[in-house]
Parts: sequence; C-alpha cells; structure tokens
Amino acid sequence: MRASSQVLLRALLAAALLLCGLLAAHALAAPRESSLDQQLKQLAAEQRWNDIILLLEPIAPRSASMDFYLGIAWAQLGRYAEAQSVLETGRRLAPGDPRFPVELAGVAFKQKNDPQAIAYLRQALRPAPGDAYANDFLGTIYYLEGNLEASLKYWNRAGKPQIAEVREEPRPRVSAALLDHAFAFAPASTMTRSQLLASDARLGGLGIFPQFQIDLNARSDGKFDAVFRGSELDGMGDTTLEKVFLFFQGLPFQEVNPQYYNLRRQAINFDSMFRWDAQKRRLLAQASGPFERSAMNRWDLTADLRNENWAIRNGFEGPAPVLASFNMRTALATVELASQSSDRFAWSAGAELSYRDFRSVAPGTVLTPQMLAAGYQIKQIAQFDSTFWRVPERRFTMTAAAASQAARLWSTPQESSEKLTGLLGWHWFPQTRGDDYETSQQLRAGKTFGQVPFDGLFILGLERDNDLPLRAHIGTRDGRKGSAPFGRDYFLENWELDKILYSNGIFKFQLGPLFDIGKIADPGTVLGSHEWLFDTGAQVKLHVFGRGLVFSYGKDLRTGNNAFYLSLIQPGNGQAEAGK
Repeated sequence: MRASSQVLLRALLAAALLLCGLLAAHALAAPRESSLDQQLKQLAAEQRWNDIILLLEPIAPRSASMDFYLGIAWAQLGRYAEAQSVLETGRRLAPGDPRFPVELAGVAFKQKNDPQAIAYLRQALRPAPGDAYANDFLGTIYYLEGNLEASLKYWNRAGKPQIAEVREEPRPRVSAALLDHAFAFAPASTMTRSQLLASDARLGGLGIFPQFQIDLNARSDGKFDAVFRGSELDGMGDTTLEKVFLFFQGLPFQEVNPQYYNLRRQAINFDSMFRWDAQKRRLLAQASGPFERSAMNRWDLTADLRNENWAIRNGFEGPAPVLASFNMRTALATVELASQSSDRFAWSAGAELSYRDFRSVAPGTVLTPQMLAAGYQIKQIAQFDSTFWRVPERRFTMTAAAASQAARLWSTPQESSEKLTGLLGWHWFPQTRGDDYETSQQLRAGKTFGQVPFDGLFILGLERDNDLPLRAHIGTRDGRKGSAPFGRDYFLENWELDKILYSNGIFKFQLGPLFDIGKIADPGTVLGSHEWLFDTGAQVKLHVFGRGLVFSYGKDLRTGNNAFYLSLIQPGNGQAEAGK
C-alpha cells in the first residue's frame, strides 16, 4: 500500500513540475509578443506605415498578427499587390480570423474590383454574421452598385440606414396622404429591407406608376433621404401624343382602349376595350381603386360582354378541317378585393356572376352537351401569391401562386365545377447592375373537376384573350377562335431572355430567345394535345408610355410549323394577346 502511495505522489509531483515549467515558459514568451503587438498597434494608430514595414519585413517567418499589420501598412501606402500577398499568407495561418478577409476586401475595393471585395466580405461574415463593420462595408458596396435591396440586407444588421426625409421628384399628382400610406417606411427611422419591398408592392398595386424606383441619397450627417421617382399615369395621358397612343394602341387589332387614371387624385382607375372584330366582338370595362383609402387594399369591378364565332380545328395552318363550330355569347360581372398584406404575401377574393348561351351549334364529335350548357353561373374566386425566395445579391426572385374557382351553373341539368391552378416562377437579372439582360421562367398547371362549360376550359396558345401562351401555336384561324390546343387539365412552361438593344428613357427595345413546353388534355373527349409540345423562337419588345408591343416568332419542334404574332403589353408586365 505504501509503495502504491509513493508512486501516486511522484506522479502528482511530476505533473505539477511540468505545469510550472509550461507556465514559466509562457510567462517568458508572452511579454515579448504582447510588447510587439502593443508597438504595432501604436504605430498603426499613429499611421507610421513605413516604420511598420521596416520593423516586420525582415522577420521570417512571421506570425499571422505580424502579417496583418504588414498587409495594412502596404495597403495604406497604395502597394496593393504586396498587401494582398501578405494578407493572403496571414489568412492561411489564421483561417478563422475574420480580420483578414475584411482587409482583403478593402484592398479589392480600392482596386475597383467589387466582385472580389464582395466575395471576401461574405467570407468574413460566415463566422461573424453580426460584424457591424463588415456588414456596413458590404452594404455600401451594393449601394454603390445600385442594388438597394441587397444593400439594406446588410446595412440593417449594422442599424442602417437612418432616414431623415422622404420626398418625391417630381411630385406626383396622386393624393399625398394615399402616397404616404404606400410607403412602409417613415422619416426618423431605419428603413428595412421588408419595408422597401412592401412599398414597392403597394406602389405597383396603385396601378398608376408603370415605372418607378426608390433611391437613397446620402447626407453629410451620415443619414439618408429616401427619394421616390416614377412616371405617373394621370387622366387620359400627359401629352396629346400619349393620349392618342393609349387610346388607339389596339387599332391594329380592331379595338380601341378608352381609359382614365387617378380619378380625383385617389388612384381610381378606369380601363376599357371595345373590339369590333366580326368574329370576336368584345366590350370590356374595368374600374379599380383603393379600399377605404388604403394603398394596401384595392377593390376591382369588371364587366365583360363577348360575342364570338368558334371553329374547332387541330391546327392554325395546313390541312385542318373544322371539327365543330358555334357562336357563343357571354356576359359577366366580377367584384374582387385584393390585399398586399406584406412584402412576401398577397391575396385576392371575389365573386363572379355570368351568363352564356350558344347558337348555330355544329358539335361534331368533339363537343359534349355539358360543354355547351347555357344559363347563369355564379363563381367564387380566391388567389394567393407569395414571393417566397429572394437572393438580392444575385438579383434573383422566386414566386408562387395558387388559385381556386368554385362555380355553379344553373343549366338543365345544373352543373357544378372546381378549377385549381398553380404557378411557380423565377426572375433574374444576371448582371450586378442595370437591366441590360433579363430572364424569367414560369411553370404553370391547372386541373378542373366536375362539369366545366366550354368557356371554362384552358387554352394553350397565342390568342388575344388568353393568358397561357404557347408561342408556336396560334389560337385563331381565319379570324375565328378554336385552332389552339384546349382542354380540362394542362401544364405549361415559358422561358425567355431579353437583351436591351436601345433605350432612351421613353422608348425601349428588347430582343431575345424563348422556349415553351406544354401539354393539355381533356379525358373522355378528343380535345387536347395528347402529347408534349415544344416551341422555340425569339421575340422583340417595344416599350413606350408603360405599354408596348411584342412581336414573336415561334417554331413548333414537332410539326415544324412557324408562327408570327403581335401582342400588346399591358401595365404590370401583363400581356393582352392580339390576333395575327
């Protein structure tokens, strides 16, 4: 027992001696390192960069701390190549130290290499996402590049930017109180990224600003002024040329578009269309305005009268005999309420009352009695939209939407139906600044349940009243609708890339390729495509006064058919398709 106790005592004594030795060695070394660090800090505080270089350059090997101060000194003297080399060496010695990528970002920024500076700062923020200096630096770079959303993402982490004043240049005609409610931010507060995005959504929802932007102007006191700039639709147009263009923009398609915007300065808008095309007459009137004077919520009233001649065919050119024909008259009235509840979510709900009847019917073998059921119909409408993923650094946005329509048709016999649709899309500006290139893609699908009347079917193709473009398939032939694939269930993909050819602030020309994929079916009938359809081609866009034209060329990769088409661009990036 005694021998065992002596062994344990000797082991404890040896451990104590070893610990004392380590502490003594550290005590001897620490003062020298601490003394050098203090000296380097003092020299840096006094901006004696040459003295730091003379002190550290002869030392080899150097510690990470030495490389840090030596790199700063070289950078301050404008010797950026030497600074980058030394800081990279120090970063390899201390890969977890965020000071090195921050200083390397400063070197890249001084050499006007913003992409490299951004990469270094993002690396610095991985281990320390709350670093105020790195976030402020990165936000400033994005601000200088004109990417305000990305700038706010990082500035907000550093408690910036403080808004001193909100102003408009030039001052819009719309009510000051309504415009103020559209801004989710306010003076004497910090503008957040979500507030900017919510403001963008509300301003767009007013329907009177086809083009607008919110800028931040730096002040000498470190704060910012938020400046709203936008082109405004007011009345029938500002100038005689604009009034004539807006009224007669649809003249090539045998229609005119009487409209009036910003009634009583309350963003109450009236838009209409009168089409006298003998095969597809239409009278459309739509009014919308803020609900209870709120820029967040809007009401919408629509009346739509149509008298159309249909000829069902399997194609818009070549041998394609008429499979069925009829005249359809419809009248409907819709009331909706839409809300932009946040920067990410929006919803709308409403009801529709309609009436339809069919004349001169030659059903052939493709139309069933249920499709041609006449009578009154009431429909409940609901839609939900979400911008669920944004990457502001890459200028990339992904959105989704879902919609439902539940209807009851008082025919003989009575019919009930449900229509469900969904959308998933993305939008991307590939360059770090500007909109010289722009690309987007949408995936859409729809399905119906129950007995759907003919005007409730989906149509894939280019037609002035259709919003599901398959751009090598035209929906009319000899002026009559019915030559595009249609049915109860569908899938559609649309991709396009646009390059600006010319822009002067009033006119803008864009050119780019397109690619579409679609399939549509109607179980139990011969309607539909019965196979996947692939279309490719190109399009030219002309924008003017917030409106414009799209001239597209599409080629059907299955049949080789070519389609040339002219479309009308509506505000909000919507397209009202126009006939060939």
